[in-house]
Amino acid sequence: MRIAVTGTHRAGKSTLIDELSDLLPDYVTVDEPYHQLEEEGYAFAAPPSVDDFEAQLARSIADLDEAPRDVLFDRCPVDFIGYLLAHEDHDAFDLDVWLPRVRSALRKLDLIVLVGIEQPDRIALSASEDEELRLSVDEQLKELLLTDAHALGVEVLEVEGSPRARAKQVLEHLERSLVP
Repeated sequence: MRIAVTGTHRAGKSTLIDELSDLLPDYVTVDEPYHQLEEEGYAFAAPPSVDDFEAQLARSIADLDEAPRDVLFDRCPVDFIGYLLAHEDHDAFDLDVWLPRVRSALRKLDLIVLVGIEQPDRIALSASEDEELRLSVDEQLKELLLTDAHALGVEVLEVEGSPRARAKQVLEHLERSLVP
């Protein structure tokens, strides 16, 4: 299967990917587009601009086009739409232009695993202005994926609990999906 793990920053995505990689050793892991682009020399603004998030969105779409079966993606195109909609310059982003490409790319996924911010928050954070963005992106992702207002048409599993509990929820979902 092709599985993407999505969520705002510091929600536990990478930890879940690590757990799943241990439990699904035959799966390939695709690193998040930010790290891929950074390794290639892409210079991100601080904080990232609309152009930076669009570059990550384009890379995420390309990753879905190129990846094999049995893969775990750290992020998917929906992540970057969430960041773009939460961005202070969100008016510079035209979602309607991107939606056809995003829908097409998402059809290549079997499952999106949504790692949301839990209450109480499992991730210990120091107070920062970054927290407002983190919460806003979490809200945008839940709106995009759980209400499917933009007809993205992808199966979504929202997980919660410890990293091991989250991984177990994914494995149980996969087992149910494979039963005829």
